[in-house]
Amino acid sequence: MGALEDEPPNVDNADHRSVAEPSTVLLGLVGSTVHGLTVDDADDRDEMGICIEPPEYVVGLRRFAQWVYRTQPEGARSGPGDTDRTVYSLRKWCRLALNGNPTVMLLLHVPEEQCSILEPPGRELRANKEWFWSRRAGRAYLGYMARQRDRMTGARGQMRVNRPELIERYGFDTKYAGHVLRLGYQGIEFLQTGSLTLPMRDPERSHILDVRNGHVSFREVLDEANELQQRLEALIETAPLPEYANHDAVNAFLADTYRAWWDGAYSATTR
Repeated sequence: MGALEDEPPNVDNADHRSVAEPSTVLLGLVGSTVHGLTVDDADDRDEMGICIEPPEYVVGLRRFAQWVYRTQPEGARSGPGDTDRTVYSLRKWCRLALNGNPTVMLLLHVPEEQCSILEPPGRELRANKEWFWSRRAGRAYLGYMARQRDRMTGARGQMRVNRPELIERYGFDTKYAGHVLRLGYQGIEFLQTGSLTLPMRDPERSHILDVRNGHVSFREVLDEANELQQRLEALIETAPLPEYANHDAVNAFLADTYRAWWDGAYSATTR
């Protein structure tokens, strides 16, 4: 039985899996691999997907926001060979993307060969990337980047320590530092073009790999992060993108897609 409105989210992971798996319309590779930033196969496999939940989870009392699957137990750190998968409801994914969430918007730009599930609704979404173009997304990149930099330095609260072995070896978490710079470079590319190149373009990709491998000092990383922040701030005011994403187009797509899916307009052969 699915979660009811007065129950906490993800109360029954088995139930969420039974909702997500048969109705997933898009599943793609995200994380270091799709960015071209894997070092010595040391990273886990990160996947993100979108599903179309049944009517009782949209107009009824049951709830579904996302299904999270991990090969490691909750709270345990993932390692090489592990899989972390998050499948969002179509509605939740669209809300996050309309707000410019850099993580979820990756699904619009993942190369098709790295999408293990790509059904017609997922194809239509990816074919209309411009619905999600906005300078607001640039602000989201800037915010994510600033928060990760602060966690890395301990500027706000306790320093985040996910990889003590990297801190012991290099003096700071080089993987986390690479994430900070990646967000800056990708935010700039998105604001300039409305798109993301995956894997990342050189020389940025090679430079971030140098950061991850400890060939760039912590001071240099912070100076570069500050420079990227200034470039992002300037572009947010001048980028050739609308201020807000196209909520009306996404709303119409959601209404049409949910009705068509529930009515069986997508035949079993297309699924």
